[in-house]
Amino acid sequence: MAWVLLCIAGILEIGFAFAMKSSLGFTRFVPSVLTIATGLASVALLSHSLRTLPVGTGYAVWTGIGAAGTAILGIVLLGDSAAPVRMLCIALILSGIIGLKLAS
Repeated sequence: MAWVLLCIAGILEIGFAFAMKSSLGFTRFVPSVLTIATGLASVALLSHSLRTLPVGTGYAVWTGIGAAGTAILGIVLLGDSAAPVRMLCIALILSGIIGLKLAS
């Protein structure tokens, strides 16, 4: 169950990043509220999952899901660069997440 909560927390971290971008520096109300809500929910689920998972593993997976997911969605939805080196780096992050899951 801790891994499921951790994955949901990572997905919320992606939502947090996109809501923060949409808030335009907290000048737009709804995206600002979404930023706060997704950020708090993400941290709460991370905290809950760390009750049973090692802190290093949990935190690395949480940030990895957030970083890789945000980068991928940025490419797909916002037209961010999909340069080969960038894609390789995203693949390395995902490899690390999988490795940490397999090692624990």
